[in-house]
Amino acid sequence: MRAKQEPISVLTAYDASFARVLDEAGVDCILVGDSLGNVIQGRKTTVPVTLDDMRYHVSAVRRGSNRAMLIADLPYMSYHNRDVAVESSGRLMQAGAEMVKLEGGTPIILDSVKALTDLGVPVCGHLGLTPQSVHQLSGYRVQGRSEQAREQLIRQAHELVAAGAAMLVLECVPVSLAGRIQSELDIPIIGIGAGREVAGQVLVLYDMFGIQSGYSPRFVRNFLADGGSIQAAVERYVAAVKQGDFPSDAEAFLD
Repeated sequence: MRAKQEPISVLTAYDASFARVLDEAGVDCILVGDSLGNVIQGRKTTVPVTLDDMRYHVSAVRRGSNRAMLIADLPYMSYHNRDVAVESSGRLMQAGAEMVKLEGGTPIILDSVKALTDLGVPVCGHLGLTPQSVHQLSGYRVQGRSEQAREQLIRQAHELVAAGAAMLVLECVPVSLAGRIQSELDIPIIGIGAGREVAGQVLVLYDMFGIQSGYSPRFVRNFLADGGSIQAAVERYVAAVKQGDFPSDAEAFLD
């Protein structure tokens, strides 16, 4: 799809019923995100989510989806060295995942990515706003604003690809930075708050339905607001991504 310049639609799901809806609506990839800590468990951050939590939800989503590619988040402290990363990923792959996603671009992370890809485990990286590091980042803030931060993200993206990453999520970064990184990489970049100049888009399913408590990020659009069924809302999301209508400039971070 990246080679054909066909936009890639991604949504999160955490159970078999919603996975089936997304599958039938034409979503390309389903991400079993550790965002389940927020939207399912009611926690303030994703840090408390465990590997057992992720394995349970991956297996449920796998039973509901037969077509979409299934990506699973490696939760906090489940990939802090290559041995732990391999063991954790093995459990998620055996539960039904087809790719694992991990956050960051430090040397330790790069070592884990290389170990996984050497063993044939597809890996998706995640840069920009990395929710598992929210305390280190001093909250949920746009990343890559300064020249130093931009260059660091560009370097880390290239290093992740060199280590074997086959996909990359960029979260909450300026549009121009996301576009530059995508132009320099052959792998697809999936944006969330990163503008349209990337290969695909991802949203948390509950955000896309307007099921939120409190603050709503600017990159979120409620696709259920116009009425109709949940299935129709997901189909509208897929169509908006494919047609380049989502995100709009107002739903992105400009320089």
